[in-house]
Amino acid sequence: MRTRALLSPLAAAVVVLLVPPLITSGSGSAGGTNIPGLRFMVPNTPGGGYDITARTAAKNAEDAGLNHNIEVFNLPGAGGTVGLSRLVNERGNGKLAMSMGLGVVGAVHTNHSPSTLADATPIARLTEEPDIVVVAKNSKYKTFEQLLADWKKHPRSVPVGGGSSPGGPDHLAPMLMARAAGIEPKSVNYVPFDGGGELLASVLGGKVKFGISGLGEYRDQIKSGELRLLAVTGPERVDGFDAPTLKESGVDVEFTNWRGMMAPPGLTEAQRDKLIRFMRELRRSKEWRESLRTNGWDDAWLPGDKYGRFLKREDKRVDSVLKELGQ
Repeated sequence: MRTRALLSPLAAAVVVLLVPPLITSGSGSAGGTNIPGLRFMVPNTPGGGYDITARTAAKNAEDAGLNHNIEVFNLPGAGGTVGLSRLVNERGNGKLAMSMGLGVVGAVHTNHSPSTLADATPIARLTEEPDIVVVAKNSKYKTFEQLLADWKKHPRSVPVGGGSSPGGPDHLAPMLMARAAGIEPKSVNYVPFDGGGELLASVLGGKVKFGISGLGEYRDQIKSGELRLLAVTGPERVDGFDAPTLKESGVDVEFTNWRGMMAPPGLTEAQRDKLIRFMRELRRSKEWRESLRTNGWDDAWLPGDKYGRFLKREDKRVDSVLKELGQ
């Protein structure tokens, strides 16, 4: 009996060492952030803002130990509404989230999409950033004022490219710029591209005179000298870049873009809350904070229902602007 009593604690210790606990804390627990098989859908081509946001979020989450092996895939088409339709059809799938932004809000209107953002589950708004006005390094335009002078004289002969469909941020920004500069918006020769990757090739190739896009998409090309930054659309200059705001250049416009994540409809409360918790912990990570600084993104956190109410306001705002512009 005495020998058995002495061995029992030792045996128990061996069991503890050899058998992992059934309940753990941290990212892998039921109340944590780990979602096995999590996928991020990008509703436009590689290289655009949605794509960069999704791939940055996936890498930062993995580096921070919040999740593992997140798959990012592209499903472009119709300004993001092809991807939106896929999202809506994935009803009840708590392992799928779509990177999107203001461009999808506009594309729903201009493409008369049968699926709308009201059909999906809002998870979180993540970032906000100004748009930028860029030209190729060999462009004759050295300043925004030079570009604006030609644009005013011959609007149709100065095509502007954007990485979003009509109604998206890269379309709304030049339309608002034109109106403020005394250019009839209907005379603007806007050339839409499905994301910043396609737009970049056209700016560099001279197919458009200038491009409108997000700073985070073209930061590297601007720093390397491939692109020349002429102006930013936000209320302030961007640190590290020598470019005036539109207001400083005589055009009374302030405009910013935002991006966030949506999920399919029909999620359980637990599925929705876990996705929101994942995004919240991503936002708190040092990896994500560093990516905000690197890409020139501002934190624009709005979770769940607050994000849903924001989307409703944005939908009304975009619809009003499009009607005003005759689009």
